[in-house]
Amino acid sequence: MRCVVIGSGAFGFAIAVNLLKNGNDVTVWCSSKDKLNEIQSGKEIIPGIKIPTEMKFTDNIKEAVIDADVIYLMTSAKYIGDVTKKINKYAKKDAVYCIGSKGIEQGSCEFVHEVFKKNSNNSNYAVISGPSFAVDLASGEPIGFSLAASNRRTSKLIIETLSSNSVKLRKSSDMIGVELCGSIKNVIAVAAGIITGLGYNESTRSFLIVESMHDIKWLIKVLGGRKKTILSFAGIGDLLLTCTSVKSRNYSYGILLGKKDFDGAKKYLETTTVEGYYTLKSIYTLLNRKKIKMPVVDLIYSIVMNNDDPEKLATFDSHWRPLLALRRFWGPPPVVQDVAWATFELVK
Repeated sequence: MRCVVIGSGAFGFAIAVNLLKNGNDVTVWCSSKDKLNEIQSGKEIIPGIKIPTEMKFTDNIKEAVIDADVIYLMTSAKYIGDVTKKINKYAKKDAVYCIGSKGIEQGSCEFVHEVFKKNSNNSNYAVISGPSFAVDLASGEPIGFSLAASNRRTSKLIIETLSSNSVKLRKSSDMIGVELCGSIKNVIAVAAGIITGLGYNESTRSFLIVESMHDIKWLIKVLGGRKKTILSFAGIGDLLLTCTSVKSRNYSYGILLGKKDFDGAKKYLETTTVEGYYTLKSIYTLLNRKKIKMPVVDLIYSIVMNNDDPEKLATFDSHWRPLLALRRFWGPPPVVQDVAWATFELVK
C-alpha cells in the first residue's frame, strides 16, 4: 500500500520506518528544501538510526500525496490546518488519514481532528496516541497506541499498514478522550519535571500523576468523551511515560524550571519543540471559556507564563484538589477519594 508521512521529524520518521517494515511503499514529506537537503546528505533524523535506502523523501506536497492510500499527519499540531488545505488539493477522495499530531489549536482551542475536519473534505480520518518515544518506535521496541477512527474502513487500513509484532493498535470509540489525553499529558509532564527539579522524590511525582489522572478523567467527561479512556494507552500509558523520563522534552523543560534555571529553560524552548508549552496556552484558554476550574493547570500556567515561583507547585493545598468545579455537572467523585483527602488534610 502507498503510505505518505507528512512531517520529517523524529516521530514521523519512526512511523515511516515501521510502515516500511510492513512492506508499504513509503514517502516522507519534508516541510522545507533545507530539511530535505540535510536528509539527502546523510544526516540522521534520529541519532543511531540509519535512514533506509528504500524510504523516499520529497518537499513537493503534490508529488507526495497524489496517489497515497494512507496519509499519516505527523507534523506539529500548529501546522495541521495549513498542511491539510494543501493536501486537500491533490489527495485521492478515498484516501485515509491518520493523525499523530498532539495538541489543541491556539485561538480556536479546537482539537487536531476538528481542525482537520474544518480544512478537509475527507471524512476518513483517525487519531493515534500512546506511550512512544520516537527512538523506541524506530528501534522496533514493543509499543502500543490507542486508535480512534471515524469509520471501520479507516481503522482497518491503518491497522493493515502500521500494526505489527512490535506495534499494537487498540481501537477506541472516544476520539475526544484520546486526543485530550495525548495533549494534556504534555502539560502535566512539565509539572512533573518541575517537581523533580525542585528536588522532590518519586513518591511526590507519583502523587502528582495520580491526582492529574482524576482531573483528566472528569475533564474528558465534561468535554464529551468517556472517563474510561484515562485507562488506555493514550491515557495512563502516555502520562506515565512522559512524566517519568528525561527523553520527554516536556519533562526536561519542567526540570529546568524547577531548578529555577530560567535562562536555560528559555534557551531550551528556542531550540526544542516543547508541545506542553504551547498546549498549556490552549488548554488554559479552553478551560476558561467553558468556565471549568482545574487548579493544577492554573498554577502551571502561572509558573510557566507569568514566572510565578515553582515552589508553589509543591504546596499541597487547594492546588491539588480534584476538579471540584466538575461536581456540579457529574456529581461528587468516589467517596474513597473524599476520604483520602480528608485524611490528608488531618496529617499534613
